[in-house]
Amino acid sequence: MAKGHIFNFSVAFADTDAQGIMYHGRYIEVAERARTNWSKEVVIPDGDFGFIIRGLDIKYKHPLRLGDDFIVETKTIKIGNASMTIEQKFVKDDLICAIMNITIAYLGSDMRPTAIPESITNMLS
Repeated sequence: MAKGHIFNFSVAFADTDAQGIMYHGRYIEVAERARTNWSKEVVIPDGDFGFIIRGLDIKYKHPLRLGDDFIVETKTIKIGNASMTIEQKFVKDDLICAIMNITIAYLGSDMRPTAIPESITNMLS
């Protein structure tokens, strides 16, 4: 549906548990960094609005380990009236290690869900 974005990352010692496997909570932090870079690329303007995370679902498929280089592929898979769903895949050497689906809601200046402006949905589709 939308323009994809690629974010490169390497697993450092601080990202891992005692066995050298990337800690499950780090996936969320890396995904947030990838979404931040993606939002800059699609030029989501500043203003009296904001996107907030409404829901998050992650499936861990294959562990990432200390020293692994991987990418996070981010793309919009569904755009609704006041929310959208973003898919993020953690991929190492063509192997999908995790898939995260994030629902984000668009809030107006009154902090209530409101319709996503057409100017933003046009940039994402």
